[in-house]
Amino acid sequence: MVLLDGSTRAGAAVPGQVTLVSFWATTCSVCVAEMPQMVRLFQTHHAQGFSTVAVAMAYDPPASVIRFSESRQLPFDVVIDNTGALAQAWGDVQATPTSYLVNRQGQIVDRFVGAPDFDALSRKIEALLRDTTATSASSGAGAS
Repeated sequence: MVLLDGSTRAGAAVPGQVTLVSFWATTCSVCVAEMPQMVRLFQTHHAQGFSTVAVAMAYDPPASVIRFSESRQLPFDVVIDNTGALAQAWGDVQATPTSYLVNRQGQIVDRFVGAPDFDALSRKIEALLRDTTATSASSGAGAS
């Protein structure tokens, strides 16, 4: 996949880090409303090994995604899923926002459709960051 900054990555999750992979769109009012909380979550936990990857849906115009990302100064990785392949690989994501919490071992440990409870999500991230050896069970969500 290609990030907005032009760099590439083999998958959405960041190897060795706890990662929140969030499928969103600039036309999704819930997505736009939750973005400041996503930024705070990233800023709070990034130094401990937490990453966020915001995956814009295939129907979202690239220019809109770029404008949104730049105007909000999003500090995390943003990807445009031009072909829909990422959404397909992660369980055929249709609804936005849909987010997946992935542990350091690359396993999906939680899935959120709609805005998550950010306080509860922050606690889950903290627990995963403390536990470098856990292999939590997937909640049945798709994988990449």
